[in-house]
Amino acid sequence: MIDLRRLRYFLVVSDELHFGRAAVRLHIAQPPLTRQISALETELGFRLFDRSTRNVTLTSEGRHFLPYARAVLEQVDLTAAITSKLASGSAGHLAVGYASSIALSDIFSQTIQTFCSSYPDVQLTVEEGASSTQCAQIVEGRLDIGMSRMRPADANPDIQVICLDNEPLMAAVPSDSALAELSHVTLAELSAFPLIAFPTDYGSALNDIIAALYRRNDLVPRSGPSGKQITSIIALVAAGRGVAVVPQCTQALVKRGVTYRPLAEPSATAPLLVLTRKRERSPLVKAFVDVIEQTLRTN
Repeated sequence: MIDLRRLRYFLVVSDELHFGRAAVRLHIAQPPLTRQISALETELGFRLFDRSTRNVTLTSEGRHFLPYARAVLEQVDLTAAITSKLASGSAGHLAVGYASSIALSDIFSQTIQTFCSSYPDVQLTVEEGASSTQCAQIVEGRLDIGMSRMRPADANPDIQVICLDNEPLMAAVPSDSALAELSHVTLAELSAFPLIAFPTDYGSALNDIIAALYRRNDLVPRSGPSGKQITSIIALVAAGRGVAVVPQCTQALVKRGVTYRPLAEPSATAPLLVLTRKRERSPLVKAFVDVIEQTLRTN
């Protein structure tokens, strides 16, 4: 194994072609520098410098070896820098899952923008999926963070849940319907129309939240068509196929034929949850959660 310190000495001497000046740059005395270069030549099995009383020049072997020595040390320095960034949480890879009803929120887009600006050396992967699948993906290590509206079933001991906010739910109704003329819409008024939602087997937390809301108000929603994306649900509303109950952030989807109205029920909210592994020690995970919380405070 070549001594990296001796390689650094070699580079400085090759730059200066003078042992005295090289020693000054390295903050060591000249005799120890000369001994270290001689030891490196012994390690390599060839001379690096031709020395005379007046001149120091690279041998042909030294000139050929120089770019390789420089490349090795550059790689060592790069490795040290990356190691430091990984340890401090400013580099690496972070996988974030999110429910489709969260992607439209300003919190989501601003968090991604701020995090990427603050941590340019982090490879961030975002993956859309149903809330019900996020816990398993986090436990298995396929996701580091989940942005969900569903709490883990049976208080999963491996998952930590942080509730960041409760977002109001709204009614999305066809613009040519009588509901669009109202300032607020009640669930009782909505129940007269087919309810467009995610497929029942999709594992959507929003479906469960809406079903519980109807039950609390002693109402049964009329079954309507379904869509796997919030965008397809809104498209079905625009087509006059029914109504939908959606998070407030869905208003960002401006669609001809769709009008959004607040729900009259004060309990009509959907939580914004962040899920992580309970014993997670990654500084990147903490950094991402910190950015979400900071974004919430400034909105």
